[in-house]
Amino acid sequence: METTLSVTLIQHTPDPEKLVAAAAKLCYSQAGAGEIMDDLTDDNVERFLTRLMEVGHASPIEHASFTFAIEGVSRALTHQLVRHRMASFSQKSQRYVSEGQFNYVIPPEIKVLPDGEKIFVEGMENAQKTYDELAEKLIEKYTRDLMAAGLSQKQAAMAAEKQGIEDARFVLPNACETKIVTTMNTRELLHFFNQRCCNRAQWEIRELATQMLKACKKVAPLLFKNGGPRCVEGPCPEGSMSCGKMSEIREKFKKI
Repeated sequence: METTLSVTLIQHTPDPEKLVAAAAKLCYSQAGAGEIMDDLTDDNVERFLTRLMEVGHASPIEHASFTFAIEGVSRALTHQLVRHRMASFSQKSQRYVSEGQFNYVIPPEIKVLPDGEKIFVEGMENAQKTYDELAEKLIEKYTRDLMAAGLSQKQAAMAAEKQGIEDARFVLPNACETKIVTTMNTRELLHFFNQRCCNRAQWEIRELATQMLKACKKVAPLLFKNGGPRCVEGPCPEGSMSCGKMSEIREKFKKI
């Protein structure tokens, strides 16, 4: 069954902008550790954060972190996501969770092809059938082997299921839906948005990054004021590979 991308900001540093301003205050004033949270009015917070962004002093923004629950995405997406190494990830396991009747993501360009969606869904159904058949045969085999090794039928059946689906998962496609929780600090998020909100990023992770940015802006609009692809703040870094839509992109991200 086809699935839809969903992003939820499930937790974040309380009052992230005030915290970052306090860290910056320690860098730029005589205030001691016990005083850095004093006198941080909304105006002072905005002043500190504006200065940080102008001078490019990024270390204070690392103190604020954001945690997202993501579902309805493909394994193709999460293989890209986990390459962002300055982050934490917890993903649905295909070793411990059976993929009986798995959901999947259909690329939009396949949908517009004549019979494209039909061919794609048939491929998913065939993968499901192969997975189910292999899982069943492997579980039967491991159950026999484990019982022969002395385990009770109940113990053997429980252990065999994990071993069976562990091997059967090799036939599952990149389109297979997965769920993942990720935590990033503000600095890493801004880098992530630079890379993945770009028009040259793969379509699925670009949509994920854009939704994550929207959620961040609601909580910390000053920190993420210039969030988005690199062309939001300056020239496009892609050179001859540029999408050529810098003005359009800038307007889009101003409205997010």
